[in-house]
Amino acid sequence: MLAHLRIARPVTDVDRTRKMYVEGLDLRVIGGFSDHDGFDGVMLGRDGLDYHFEFTRCRTHPVPPAPTAEDLVVFYLSGEAEWTAACERMEAAGFATVASLNPYWDRLGRTFEDRDGYRVVLQRAAWVNKETR
Repeated sequence: MLAHLRIARPVTDVDRTRKMYVEGLDLRVIGGFSDHDGFDGVMLGRDGLDYHFEFTRCRTHPVPPAPTAEDLVVFYLSGEAEWTAACERMEAAGFATVASLNPYWDRLGRTFEDRDGYRVVLQRAAWVNKETR
């Protein structure tokens, strides 16, 4: 199955989260809505990506974010300069650097946490799919 992936998360502040992810992950606003059946939200991505983020807040019954230390979005960046620049953007955007619960992620990467506790790992490595049966 080939599909486009949407990562949808409730947040406490849509505007703050939009700003952090646009600046930190170099994303763009690709959609959004205000008071759509009681929800406000924004979608972030870029042309050519097979994924995007959606961050929402319900006006009538806010859902508190409930991430765990193992709920991760992992980006593989194989180039040292690209990885370093991405880490600097994450810090400048307001993400906190945190130790990963799983020490594997700290060996070649860095884990960042947004203000709602959602974690993003920037892994300094290439990824290649290896199908097994």
